[in-house]
Amino acid sequence: MVAIPLMLEGEPAVNTIIRDITGRKRAEEALRESEEKLRQGQRLEAIGRLAGGVAHDFNNLLTAIIGHTEFLRADVAPHSDRTSDLDEIQKAAERAATLTRQLLAFSRRQALQPHVFDLDEVTENMTGLLEQLIGEDVHLAFRQSPDLWPVEADPGQIEQVIMNLAINARDAMPEGGKLTVETANVELNEDYVSTHLATEPGPYVMLAVSDTGCGMSRELLSHIFEPFFTTKDPGKGTGLGLSTVYGILKQSGGSIWVYSEPGKGTTFKVYLPRADKPVDWSPRSRATPDGASRDGDETILLVEDEPAVLRLAARVLASRGYVVFTAGSPEEAITLFREHPGRVHLLLTDVILPGMSGHALAEVLTGEQSQAPRVLYMSGYTRNAIVHEGRLDADIEFLEKPFTPEALARRVREVLDMPVAAPPTFPA
Repeated sequence: MVAIPLMLEGEPAVNTIIRDITGRKRAEEALRESEEKLRQGQRLEAIGRLAGGVAHDFNNLLTAIIGHTEFLRADVAPHSDRTSDLDEIQKAAERAATLTRQLLAFSRRQALQPHVFDLDEVTENMTGLLEQLIGEDVHLAFRQSPDLWPVEADPGQIEQVIMNLAINARDAMPEGGKLTVETANVELNEDYVSTHLATEPGPYVMLAVSDTGCGMSRELLSHIFEPFFTTKDPGKGTGLGLSTVYGILKQSGGSIWVYSEPGKGTTFKVYLPRADKPVDWSPRSRATPDGASRDGDETILLVEDEPAVLRLAARVLASRGYVVFTAGSPEEAITLFREHPGRVHLLLTDVILPGMSGHALAEVLTGEQSQAPRVLYMSGYTRNAIVHEGRLDADIEFLEKPFTPEALARRVREVLDMPVAAPPTFPA
């Protein structure tokens, strides 16, 4: 409002001008929120790059720790005093491996194996697990949508998202409450996207996880997706649950939005793009391991630039009867391969190698003999070569670090047992 004094017909008067600036104020507020989202996104991206690099190095160390713990266990009597020590080492290593997986999820450096599936079927299949997680004091309710559109993502990672959100909700309701899991088909328009999400307008499948817990302030909401940020007491949480959710969804092409007020509960809304493909995966079709892996007598070329992992994997495979050639670099691997023409059945290689990627090495070797060896990649994370936009290339066989000796032997056997056009032939 502006008041201008003046004289009107010889008498003092005031000319008052009133302007409605509601639109301008709303625009200024929207601009401030957009700038804050940009700063937060840049901050999370920088933290993610650091976290991913640390996780990669730790996964190599954990592979050696877990593997050698298994070797020691095989040499110790079942009721020895040392058994409990080995149990503690293994538990600590497995917990560390879980932390590195969460860091990789946040930094979007996982190797996703996407499928097209029904999100309602996945949530329904998790009912028993969720009830165990949240306890008897929290009532679990589902609101599923009829004719839900399919989504394309890694089912295991989406299950991890649901589980982490449920755990977060449980912790917000220490005296009990209600947890609601809801799905729906939604069309996000430009207005909604501009004020809520860093994504594109279009058709999405929404997953909402709501609780009746303590809620969060606006200040807390600005930090909840940062790794190691937690409001829990020391020792009660790692602060990686929601950062893992954030990373998984970003890598899957999705988004997440949260609404919360102190004392009024919290709602997380996950948006996954609608898939224009038929469903090709179901929780009931998931394969489960049956028994221990079989041994073999094939020849394996093992390429790994981390000496501890190279020695461990070579020892595991040799103990299973395989002939193992080891190389610490791509150049050494190429030399060994050419010195033993036609002998190698399987190339087991790390993805990230000095001077040449594992994928480039595989292309060189598989092109040098008529019956190409099978290829199994391994990595603590996969930044390039066999992964594009976080997804494994078609027909890629992959082993995630850290792995146990049994997991390594099982995966090698699975790849070697895959059908081929003709068996390898060797010179007399």
